[in-house]
This record gives sequence, structure tokens and C-alpha cells, in this order.
Amino acid sequence: MAIGDSFTEGVGDDLPDGQVRGWADLVALGLAAASPEPVSYANLAIRGKLLGPIVNDQLEPALALKPDLLTVCGGGNDMMRPRVEISYVVDLLDRVVDKAVADGIHVVVLSGGNPSRHLPLGSLMQKRGDRLAEAARETFGKPGVTLVDNWIDTELMQSRFWSADKLHLNACGHTRVATNVLTALGVPVPAGWAQGEAGEAPPRERIQDTAAYYAAYVLPWIGRRLTGRSSGDGRPPKRPELTEVVVPSA
Repeated sequence: MAIGDSFTEGVGDDLPDGQVRGWADLVALGLAAASPEPVSYANLAIRGKLLGPIVNDQLEPALALKPDLLTVCGGGNDMMRPRVEISYVVDLLDRVVDKAVADGIHVVVLSGGNPSRHLPLGSLMQKRGDRLAEAARETFGKPGVTLVDNWIDTELMQSRFWSADKLHLNACGHTRVATNVLTALGVPVPAGWAQGEAGEAPPRERIQDTAAYYAAYVLPWIGRRLTGRSSGDGRPPKRPELTEVVVPSA
């Protein structure tokens, strides 16, 4: 069971049919490939969501499905607002953890990858992300919780793992995160992933500071902030019900 925003929805890992895949889908495949029993998977994540709506709108429906494993990552959109309280983000994540663990569910708390090298105002994102990652390490080291700290994965910081908007991971980046999650859970990583079968890195692109980049990505983002809109407005969860994972035949 996965809850979160665009990171967990899989934005940046685009499939030929226009859908997105992402690390959570890949983790489900990895779990299913390693399990002698059927594995079911649901994903309630919606792009653009702040952490408050993630917790308020996604947590109870997720718990109602009674999963064995719950992944949660959020706060990235909060971190991009002019003002954010790190303690507020951590407290909300802790609320998720406490409720899920009380229901006997193992929780995986993830930090997102670090895009600050590639973004305008990246130094501000770096400072905020460092503070959030440090607080998460102090808060979530407890029974029933696995913390996957993608923020400090220095290889994941490389531009080859990021999509054209430089904010979302590409297919190769999502594969890297899925590998981190499975490794943290002690689950074998499918051998083909190391050879790029789960996601190829695109050719290197210029990182930012071009007129086309600002027109395509920065200005629309500013427009949504000024008008109170979100990229996820009106979008349903991509996989709202637990559905059995089908592992492709070798």
C-alpha cells in the first residue's frame, strides 16, 4: 500500500501508453517476484499534494484495506512553499507511522531524492531537505518502521537520474529508489535492474537556466501557486484497490 504525491505516483517514469510507473510499482514487482504467495498492491498517491491532504485523504482509506506494508513519502511540495515548518512535516509523518504500526502494519518511510543541484533556488531546497532528513532519522528509528533515506544517496543526485523538469526522477531514478527500498527490506533486487531493464537513463540534457526550461516548467508552477491550483486537481488515485501483482515471465 502506497500513499504520497508525485514521487510515489511515479511522475517522470512515463510509459508508452501515457501512464506512469514509478518506484512503488517496481517495489511491488520485486516483492511479488520474491514471494511464494501472491502479492497485492494499491497506490493512492496523487501528484501535487501537500502532506496535510495526503494524511487527511489517503491514510484512512489505506488503513481500511488492511495492508501488511505501507509506504509513505510526502512533504516535498510543502518544502517548495515560501514558508514551511519542518516540525509540522515530521509530526504529520509520525501520525501516519503511529496509526499504521498500531494496526500491525509495517511502515516504510522514504525521503525523496535530492534535486537541489539542478534546480533554481537549489541551495534553499538543500537546507530544508537536510533539516527534514535529519529530523526523520531521529524520529523514525523505531520498531515496525524502515527508513529509506534517498536524500543522502549521492549517486541519485546525478543528473542522469532526473527527468527534463529536473524535479522528478526519470525511469532510471525510480529504479534506483526501488532498489533502495527492496535492499532496506532485505528483499532480493531483480537481477535485470542492474543492466537497466527497469529503466534506461536518457541522454544528458542541459540542466536549467534556458528560456525553454522556464517556459515549460517554472512559469506554469508559479501560475498554479498564484491561483491556488495543483497539478493533481481532479486526478483520481492511479491504483485505488489492492490488486494482485502479475510478474512478467522471464
